[in-house]
Amino acid sequence: MDQKTVPPRYTAEFRERGVRLFRDHRSDYDSDNAAYCAIASKLGCSKDSLRAWCVQAARDAGERAGPTSEDKARIKALERENRELRQANEILKKASAYFAQAELDRPFRK
Repeated sequence: MDQKTVPPRYTAEFRERGVRLFRDHRSDYDSDNAAYCAIASKLGCSKDSLRAWCVQAARDAGERAGPTSEDKARIKALERENRELRQANEILKKASAYFAQAELDRPFRK
């Protein structure tokens, strides 16, 4: 049940650089969207990726409401654990039903 994880397309350093560039040069543009477009084209990524990185960085810094990166990682780990426990519980239920049926099928002795 090993799932292959795909490495992130952009490194953490690249994302941090993009966020820093946006914060440093935001005042040079008329709107956030114009800044995202211009900076993303210079970096070679999409404007939506840059926007998502900036929003997540603001959440992590406490400047914006929403789940931080740590919260997201914790939720993901808890969901994975929950899924594994549900699977184990289902296996135990099936085993219990199997052995209960085997007990009923056994001949009675006095």
